[in-house]
Amino acid sequence: MDQPLPLTFPAHAAAPFLPMSRAEMDVLGWDQCDIVLVTGDAYVDHPSFGMAIVGRLLESQGFRVGIIAQPDWSGPQAFTALGRPRLFFGVTAGNMDSMVNRYTSDRRIRSDDSYTPGGEGGKRPDRAVIVYAQRCREAFKDVPVILGGIEASLRRIAHFDIWSEKLRRSVLMDAKADLLVFGNAERAIVEIARRAAGGEAPKLMHDIRGTAFVRDGVPEGWSVIDASDIDTAPAAIKGDKVVVRLPAFEQVQADPVLYAQASRVLHQESNPLNARPLVQRHGDKELWVTAPPWPLSTPELDGVYDLAYGRGPHPSYGDARIPAWEMIRFSINIVRGCFGGCSFCSITEHEGRIIQSRSQDSVVREIEAIRDHTKGFTGTISDLGGPTANMWRLGCREPEVQRVCRRLSCVFPDICKTLGTDHQPLIGLYRAARAVKGVKRVNIGSGVRYDLAVKSPAYVEELVRHHVGGYLKIAPEHTEDGPLAKMMKPGIGSYERFRDMFEAAARKAGKQLYLIPYFIAAHPGTSDEDMLNLALWLKNNGFKLDQVQTFLPTPMSLATAMYHSGRDPIRPVRRDSNEVFTAKGMRQRRLHKAFLRFHDPENWPILREALAKMGRADLIGPGKHQLVPRGGRPAGPAPRPAFRGRKPGNAR
Repeated sequence: MDQPLPLTFPAHAAAPFLPMSRAEMDVLGWDQCDIVLVTGDAYVDHPSFGMAIVGRLLESQGFRVGIIAQPDWSGPQAFTALGRPRLFFGVTAGNMDSMVNRYTSDRRIRSDDSYTPGGEGGKRPDRAVIVYAQRCREAFKDVPVILGGIEASLRRIAHFDIWSEKLRRSVLMDAKADLLVFGNAERAIVEIARRAAGGEAPKLMHDIRGTAFVRDGVPEGWSVIDASDIDTAPAAIKGDKVVVRLPAFEQVQADPVLYAQASRVLHQESNPLNARPLVQRHGDKELWVTAPPWPLSTPELDGVYDLAYGRGPHPSYGDARIPAWEMIRFSINIVRGCFGGCSFCSITEHEGRIIQSRSQDSVVREIEAIRDHTKGFTGTISDLGGPTANMWRLGCREPEVQRVCRRLSCVFPDICKTLGTDHQPLIGLYRAARAVKGVKRVNIGSGVRYDLAVKSPAYVEELVRHHVGGYLKIAPEHTEDGPLAKMMKPGIGSYERFRDMFEAAARKAGKQLYLIPYFIAAHPGTSDEDMLNLALWLKNNGFKLDQVQTFLPTPMSLATAMYHSGRDPIRPVRRDSNEVFTAKGMRQRRLHKAFLRFHDPENWPILREALAKMGRADLIGPGKHQLVPRGGRPAGPAPRPAFRGRKPGNAR
């Protein structure tokens, strides 16, 4: 098996900010950019923004990199602002999929965009990577175009698109780009740039991990495993030149069951230690997806976060407020990846299942950089986290097991016996962060994986005593076993064990703290009865939720495959597999959401009607055990719903 080339960081002069105009290029003494990055986000020079990482990394390798941020896509003119790039355009929709960014789960247009100055909506096109790639071609038709970022990553193969309610081709096909990089692509993009500088055409670079490209057929010497055999004979062919054939685009377009099968295969081939390339026919062309990128080592990840970021928005934005920057400017990402594998989440498909952790020294250096250089810092670090707050330095303890593992999750249906769950190093990191001069408080804002946290009572006590200010957000997602199994989440008993530990730690610390649980409505596998039982659980536990989430089928997730196909790709997919029910009609989706907000008078009519049809009219009335009152609604304005939770020590 191939081994990763180390990611190094040669010493090169860094610009205060990567240029966004020819005037800035002139100041730097540049007549041409080597690479121009086009992004749907405002340019914030900070490692929480993908284009800043890619730009600064390429700069560290000696390349001249410019940024075109949120260009006018009505024509090619804005894409010529920095002139013709010598090597290639790098195109991304930004930190979010452009469709998720613009539309709610009910397909309503959002009025704002957190990644835009002033929070203004409408500053990026729908399916941004396709539109941007087309405009780059119009501007300079002979310049290679490389797609990246989460929108390209999660649309790298044929995928279901909820906004058009149909299967779409790989975004690489529709964008007509030369190459697509997926995941956190530092290693790939550096290799592409170096080889392009040596005269190699990116569209012919067919041996780089974490990329997708188009070719005419499967080259000679390769053995092909048909995806329909993947569950019965996954090791039928051995050797270095083995590729797994997914059902063709035309097949999955016509057959949702084959789409579910393709989704299962994709997720099984996600461990970079054993994953094989994938090939999927699109018309008369073959889409080829190489094995996932090698995770970065701790020194490599430290190097990425130690690059010469300006640590703020580009000066051209003046005093304009960029909400996404305001939210993260005092927070620190300590980890990448997630081995949870929740079926509704796309983090694993993008960042991978192997945890990549920064060193304690690197985290402390960034805290000091925030203290010394970030305007407005008053002593509070708002978060030390990432996709999950408490996976730092956790992972498989058995390299031989990890090398062959194809599990979709390390913690579902139970925590794997080879998974390390020692939180003591993380406790040490928290203490080191608190000890930094000038730091008054370190909050934990990322989601805590509570089924891991209960393995370490000392961690829960440390978290509660020092890092929770008033409330802690946590995501049980549901209470009923049926939906939880489709989500690949632990049973509600795991949440309740964590809640008891949390409350005991709060009492011991003499603090009044609350848990705010998050739940999902209308997830595949969720019946009306499941939502009713969840509503009764909320009422019995004293919760009145303000913000709630309705399931949104995002490209490439397992839950999206369930939504579209009615089959469960967590298990082997068969024609006779049990069908998975999903609430799809707008009325039923609104009903599931209404159960989460049973206390809102606006929802009482639809809940009364549903309860009557379900034979649960006994839950309509004024009693404490009943869910909604009879008839009408209270006089006067509806009360503003707010979170209410039990105080530590209150009877359940």
